[in-house]
Amino acid sequence: MEGISGDDGNLYRLFLSTENQESRSIEGAFAFYFKYKFRLHDDVNEVSHIYPYINERVIAIKQSNFDWDNDGIIRIISPSKNGERMAISGDDNWATSTHEITQDDINSSLDIQMIKNKQADIRNNNVVIYLENQYGELLPFYSIPIGGIPKYKYSIGIKPKAPIR
Repeated sequence: MEGISGDDGNLYRLFLSTENQESRSIEGAFAFYFKYKFRLHDDVNEVSHIYPYINERVIAIKQSNFDWDNDGIIRIISPSKNGERMAISGDDNWATSTHEITQDDINSSLDIQMIKNKQADIRNNNVVIYLENQYGELLPFYSIPIGGIPKYKYSIGIKPKAPIR
């Protein structure tokens, strides 16, 4: 790993290689992590994504984030959730929220989207986020969603009328 140039604190770019001294990518490889410490994009049009995989043991997730500085929103996209918001923290504090997992979400990834506030002028905002299941066990985030990017399965809720007699 090599630090990004400039005033980057502890920011790094990770590259997986098959060679010790050469950057030769590993096709199909991806990384996972449990506690994500990163800098939000300064570009308000960029959206950061993490993809926790939800197995059959998970019935709820608790997310915790630190030092968000109220710099945007965090939302969940899944087969059963179309943008459910998570709690966000202010400056130098923690926020947590708990979110139910439905049967439709089992054996799929969630798309946790971190969307920067378009009106804020916050730069170099370093944040921390992690997820736990209902037992307090950390859930891994993947850089690529297992099973593909989740899509919300919407229902328009129209019921046919009974025939007129």
